[in-house]
Amino acid sequence: MPTNFKLELEPPETMEPFTTPLPAKKARRWDSPYDALGLEPIVSVFMTQPAYSRICVHSVSDMDNEVGGIMVGEWCADENSGRHFIVVEHAIPAQHTRQSSVHLTFTQDSLVEIHNEIDTHFKGKKIVGWYHTHPRMGIFLSHYDTWLHQHFFPEPWQVALVVEPHSASGGIFIRQQNGLFDPSRYFGFHELDGNYGRTMVFWKNLSLHEESEEGVNHNE
Repeated sequence: MPTNFKLELEPPETMEPFTTPLPAKKARRWDSPYDALGLEPIVSVFMTQPAYSRICVHSVSDMDNEVGGIMVGEWCADENSGRHFIVVEHAIPAQHTRQSSVHLTFTQDSLVEIHNEIDTHFKGKKIVGWYHTHPRMGIFLSHYDTWLHQHFFPEPWQVALVVEPHSASGGIFIRQQNGLFDPSRYFGFHELDGNYGRTMVFWKNLSLHEESEEGVNHNE
């Protein structure tokens, strides 16, 4: 495993979730094939359309080698139920990486640049997770991906998104309520509607929740 990482991706101070209403009525729910298996993710994921769009554009920028970046937003708790969720508001592509068709490494320079961009443009926001692509490999976390997630995104509410650009598919890996983290089973997410009722999600492995067909999710 690499030993040259020195920069923490999250500050060490104790953080608390931001208390706010769950934005379910403003979102569509996209289900993964594993969402119906009784798994209990520790957080729900809400993603804005601009963040989703930027991730998708970056994902197809190199169809042969892995690319990736950081997801920035807010860690929240619903003011009524106390249920935890994250909102992915922005995506920051990592520019200085070591990559190939089967691996991606965030270098020190890429982490410094990401933190500078957060301080400059997204002050006060949290790193809620990271994303990377698996060209022609499918949606899963490798042993190295899992190691990286556990060591550099250790907060229970931080997530990992994998995108497979050739098959137009994607999925989010989330720690479960019982503490388990399964690198083979991914979750769907809630698309926060900011485009006048039109969805932007085109990943073929996710299905629109039947109660979200009108752009409003009543399942929360």
